Amino acid sequence: MMFIKGIFLVCGIWLSLSAVAQEQMAFRSELNKTRYQNLVEELRCPKCQNQNLADSNSGIAVDLREQVHQMIEQGKTDQEIVDYMVARYGEFVLYRPQHSTATFLLWYGPFILLGIGLVSFIFVVKTSRKRRGRDE
Repeated sequence: MMFIKGIFLVCGIWLSLSAVAQEQMAFRSELNKTRYQNLVEELRCPKCQNQNLADSNSGIAVDLREQVHQMIEQGKTDQEIVDYMVARYGEFVLYRPQHSTATFLLWYGPFILLGIGLVSFIFVVKTSRKRRGRDE
């Protein structure tokens, strides 16, 4: 029984070390490393519902982190990398979707609803005051 526990312990440590070693990426400059960190935090994992590439451990997130690393090291701009990801996976990969007619309600819907609620509230209050004035 102790032998089996030892095997599980060794396998667990080995898998943990291989995952850590896999994410140790070399960058030509500190700027590239900062760009990489910003991009993987800004891009959403296509497989996961609400995790960015930095937080996700799914296979596709690991592949996309490697892809981002390679593109940065090739000299691509942040916008070119984001455009590539959007072209390949759609706007779902963006935590902050671009302003367009398709995302108009996403960006401005809460403010529109708040405005409608405020106008309705003012209307109800004024109507109520008029009724009280007539009843007195």
